[in-house]
Amino acid sequence: MSEHVDPWTHVPSLRGEHVVLEPLRAGHAAGLRDALGDGALSRLWFTNVPAPEDAEAYIDAALQMQAQGKALAFAVHDARGDVVGCTRFYDLDPTVPRVQIGYTFYAPRVQRTGLNTQAKLLLLTHAFETMDCICVGFETSWFNHASRAAIARLGAKQDGVLRSHRRHADGSVRDTVAFSILQSEWPAVKRNLQHRLERHEQGSDRT
Repeated sequence: MSEHVDPWTHVPSLRGEHVVLEPLRAGHAAGLRDALGDGALSRLWFTNVPAPEDAEAYIDAALQMQAQGKALAFAVHDARGDVVGCTRFYDLDPTVPRVQIGYTFYAPRVQRTGLNTQAKLLLLTHAFETMDCICVGFETSWFNHASRAAIARLGAKQDGVLRSHRRHADGSVRDTVAFSILQSEWPAVKRNLQHRLERHEQGSDRT
C-alpha cells in the first residue's frame, strides 16, 4: 500500500507536452539566472522579479517560505528541459480550502506561448482536483497591465482592488488587484484553457 502524500505539504511534479513543473531547489539557480537574462524583467518597477545575480537568494527565500508551510514552490521547465522561470502556490489555507497562485515569471522567449497556458492548467487542476480547493486566487499590481490581462484570460474574475496593500520591490506603495476562480467555475475555465492549448498547438493562438 502506497503511503499517503499530503498535497498541502508535498510539492508535486506536474508534466505536460510544453512544460514541466518540478519542486524548486538550490540546483536550479544557474538555469534561473539564464532565464532572467539581462535582468530586464527585474527592472520593471511594478514587479518583484529578481535580478539574475539574486537567483540564489530568491530560491533560498522561496524554500524558507515553503519550510514554514506558507508556499509550494516550482521551477518551470520548457519542453527541452531548460529552466525558464518559477511559480508557486502561496497563502495556503487548507481550512477553507484555498490557495493563491503567484510569484510567477518566465523568460521572455516563452511568454505568451502555450507553455504558460499549460502551466496554469496543470496548477489549477492540481489545486481544484487534488487539493480540493473551493477557490484559487491571483494578485498583481494595479500597474502590471500585462499580468492583469493574462489573469483575466485564464477565466478568473476580478474581486476588487486592495488599496495601499503591499509595497513594490522599489518600496513604492502597491495597490493590489485581486482575482479568483471558484470551484463551481472550474469546469468552464478548464475547458477554456484546454481549447486555448489546442489552438496554440494548431499555431493559431499565442496568448
